[in-house]
Amino acid sequence: MLYSLILILAASIMPAAGQISGPDDIVDEVYLAKAGVDGLAGESATEFLTTDIPIFCVVKLTMAEAATVRMNLVVVDVAGVKAETRVVSTSYVTKNGEDRVNFSARPKGNWVAGRYRADIFVDDKLVRSLEFPITQPVTKVKANGFVRVKNSPDRPRKRN
Repeated sequence: MLYSLILILAASIMPAAGQISGPDDIVDEVYLAKAGVDGLAGESATEFLTTDIPIFCVVKLTMAEAATVRMNLVVVDVAGVKAETRVVSTSYVTKNGEDRVNFSARPKGNWVAGRYRADIFVDDKLVRSLEFPITQPVTKVKANGFVRVKNSPDRPRKRN
């Protein structure tokens, strides 16, 4: 597979936000996040760097009943990788009283720059898709303190 991933799944117990009246009402919120200072899912993010490891996908359900929540992380546009290649597919079955699932994915090294998509399914129904970029970090050139003068010799002249 493209990445050797370690997946961490966690479900937190929270009260239900409401009853289900249709497939669109199954999910209250889905967002991607970088790791916070505590190493858990932090604030919502829409773009990532190749060094942002892990990337979290948080799914908040409107119910606190048993459901199968699945995340497929899919390549949209990555150099050298066929579009729609599934990078990871993982699922978690919530128990009564659980209405939040945290998916976490990390590559063996760094992420490969490009565009990806997280598809979220609840009980085999696609409920959300989040497309996001992963880019290379900007590197700063460190000045060495020396300035090369035009027409100067490559090495110091020997003094007589």
